[in-house]
Amino acid sequence: MESVGNENIILRSAITCPVCGFSKEEEMALDSCQYFYECEHCKTLLKPKPGDCCVFCSYGSVKCPPMQKDGCCH
Repeated sequence: MESVGNENIILRSAITCPVCGFSKEEEMALDSCQYFYECEHCKTLLKPKPGDCCVFCSYGSVKCPPMQKDGCCH
């Protein structure tokens, strides 16, 4: 876990493919969102669900760092 200011921001999230169920822990960027992610197992291209800013917010075990810090990605 990396400390940013007075906040603890988690930079690793297990992203799980909704098609095949394959899960892999990935490192997230501290200051940006990831809009696309290709499942290593079935090659499905994941995109955020409606209302989510990124694939980690939709399919990850931990929301992206901007959401953890500010509750939004803008």
